[in-house]
Amino acid sequence: MDDNEREKENENEKEKHYGTDVEDEEEDEEGNKRVVVLGPQVPLKEQLELDKDDESLRRWKEQLLGQVDTEQLGETAEPEVKVLDLTILSPGRPDLILPIPFQADEKGYAFALKDGSPYSFRFSFIVSNNIVSGLKYTNTVWKTGVKVETQKMMLGTFSPQLEPYVYEGEEETTPAGIFARGSYSAKLKFVDDDGKCFLEMSYYFEIRKEWPGTQ
Repeated sequence: MDDNEREKENENEKEKHYGTDVEDEEEDEEGNKRVVVLGPQVPLKEQLELDKDDESLRRWKEQLLGQVDTEQLGETAEPEVKVLDLTILSPGRPDLILPIPFQADEKGYAFALKDGSPYSFRFSFIVSNNIVSGLKYTNTVWKTGVKVETQKMMLGTFSPQLEPYVYEGEEETTPAGIFARGSYSAKLKFVDDDGKCFLEMSYYFEIRKEWPGTQ
C-alpha cells in the first residue's frame, strides 16, 4: 500500500468515527465565495450530553435551546417535522380544521371558500430528533393550469418538543367575481434551510358564490 492509499484509508476511518463535516459558503469583503467547514452534524441528544457536569454551560444551552423535551430526541442528527393539520380562519365563520393529509369530498375538493372573503391559514406541527433551522412553507395555486398565486413564508427555527408549534399566516382575501369562482389545484410544501422536504402535498379546492352549507 503506497502513501496515497494509506492517507485515503485514514481519512475514511476519521469520517466513520467523527462523521462528515458540513460545508457552507460565505462571501469575503470583496464578494468572493469561500467554503467554510462547520464541523460534523451530531445528534442533539449527544450535544446535550457533552459537558453536562459544567453547570454554566448547561444553563447556557438551556437558554439557547429552551426547554427541550428529551423524549423527542432521536439518535440521528436529522430533524423531523410532522405537520398535523391546517385550520382555515375567516371572521364570522367557525374554524375549519383539516387534518393532514387532506380528505377530499365527493367532488374531490379538500375545502371550499367564498369569493371575496378574508381568510388565513393556521398550521400546527411537531419537531423531533433535532433542531430544524429555517423552516418555511410554500403554497402554489393554479387555475385551469395557469399559476395564479405563490405564497412563501419563513416560519423560523424550532427545537424539539412534545407540544405542537402553531403558526398563523397573514390574512388574505379570496378573489371575487364570477370568473374567480371554480376549481383550483394547489401544492403545499414544507422545507428547511438544508432543502430537506418534510411535506409535499397536492390538493384541490373550490371558490364559490357562498360558503358551504349556506343558501
